[in-house]
Amino acid sequence: MDTQRTEISSAFLEALTRLSRKLRTQFNARVVAHGLTYPRARALLRLADRAGMTQSELAFELELEKPTLVRLLDRMEALDLIRREADPKDRRAKLIILTAHGRTQAELVKGLGAELRHDYFSTLDTDALCDAVRLMEAVSARIDAHSQEDGDA
Repeated sequence: MDTQRTEISSAFLEALTRLSRKLRTQFNARVVAHGLTYPRARALLRLADRAGMTQSELAFELELEKPTLVRLLDRMEALDLIRREADPKDRRAKLIILTAHGRTQAELVKGLGAELRHDYFSTLDTDALCDAVRLMEAVSARIDAHSQEDGDA
């Protein structure tokens, strides 16, 4: 890799990392203002999009270790955000179901995400955003390809 490409790719990764941290901080501040935590908000969003996920599926989606997820779900259940039901297809597995309160909170979190996107992306050039998405998807695809080659997928 030539020096210019190395410098540009390093700058890209640093900018992406900074942006990711700033967006997470902003999103976290918004959900905390409504009595939620970042992990609970993420779980609510996933469960709103895919009703009846198993604990294992949710752990994978959220990239959490199962014991960490169990603690998160215990607290969410105590707050009446979710309930756990036996999976009729696999009695060993538990399905995670949003309660009415959980669905209301998930809608609130979706609204907070929409506000964040409006605040920080609405004035950006649409073509530039599309280019950025394509670039990140291309890098992601290369990572996936390398992971499969190495047997890490």
